[in-house]
Amino acid sequence: MKRLIVAALFAGVGSQAHAIGRLADVSIIDRDTGCVIATHYYRGEYWIAGRPGARYAIAIRNHLGERLLAVTAVDGVNVISGDTASWDQTGYVFAPRENYQITGWRKSNAEVAAFEFAAAPDSYAARTGRGGNLGVIGVALFRERAPSPPQAEAQAVGPPWAGLNAPAPAAPAAAAMDRAARSALGEQLGTGHGEREASSVVQTDFERLQSSPSEVIRLRYDSLENLLAMGVIRQPLPVRPTPEPFPASPLARYVPDPP
Repeated sequence: MKRLIVAALFAGVGSQAHAIGRLADVSIIDRDTGCVIATHYYRGEYWIAGRPGARYAIAIRNHLGERLLAVTAVDGVNVISGDTASWDQTGYVFAPRENYQITGWRKSNAEVAAFEFAAAPDSYAARTGRGGNLGVIGVALFRERAPSPPQAEAQAVGPPWAGLNAPAPAAPAAAAMDRAARSALGEQLGTGHGEREASSVVQTDFERLQSSPSEVIRLRYDSLENLLAMGVIRQPLPVRPTPEPFPASPLARYVPDPP
């Protein structure tokens, strides 16, 4: 089975303080500021606050001393094929210890359309009639079966892909509960189909060690206002001024300093 490999535009992931994952670190970069977006752990899930209109990247760093396939989905859509996401589809292949930033929806071997946080109706998933899974980024990681000939390894220049079809894994029951509670929140964020950017890829072979992922990383996102309202992010309590017992009476009765 053929896979596509990203052969250029490798970028180091900045701080790993907000990365999650065991076989690989996954973090989200605000491309307009260059900063790693802080993750917040709440009721068994990781969350980030997205800025509407901001471009972002999914940064992945392979921890292993072997190649790793990362099937990546945003809002329930495969970021390479545009199909409704399933973990046996196409993905990016990472060389040992390699890191890479996935910056958009792949349009060709040479271009992507930038990921950008957008209001739900403007998201790519909603515009293609699939708005039921907004606000989630998924990375399914597969280890590689040891290749018999060395040629596949010789072709690997950087991160790649795959392709089949199967139903996407069911979302946890908590997701349905969240949807029921959304009426009390502001408009949900999704990911839009931004401007096209250069991003070159080539093909390589990758045989999965097993049909199911070795690890699935799930990261949810929404606006800061919604995450504050949901209690995902705690807003610091305001500091109240110290009350004075005699506010109209000045405490100092001595000669003031000259101006």
